[in-house]
Amino acid sequence: MSTETAAGDDELRERISNFLRRNFPQIQMHGGSAAIQDLDRETGEVTIMLGGACSGCGISPMTIQAIKSRMTQEIPEIDTVHADTGMDGGTEGMAGGQVSPSFPGDGGGDEGPEAPF
Repeated sequence: MSTETAAGDDELRERISNFLRRNFPQIQMHGGSAAIQDLDRETGEVTIMLGGACSGCGISPMTIQAIKSRMTQEIPEIDTVHADTGMDGGTEGMAGGQVSPSFPGDGGGDEGPEAPF
């Protein structure tokens, strides 16, 4: 890797990190973390790992979709965003696809347990 390429990767990594901090402060405020796991500048692909409280969080799929959508709009060098929470199943089905979250009462089938109140 040339020095110029390495400097470009460092600059792009910094822009991605700033994007995450600026647009998704709730990740850190709620005890989660977001880190760049892999960056391929040639293909325009980045892999983001969400950790901490994001693992197992019910709204992490929506957060991931928002990251994927906004990052490709705001950072022209990024064409594809892969993200994972590290949980079994992660977001494998989300890479390049759409997620349709289901909510209790929306006719999605399993409504889960009743609230205790």
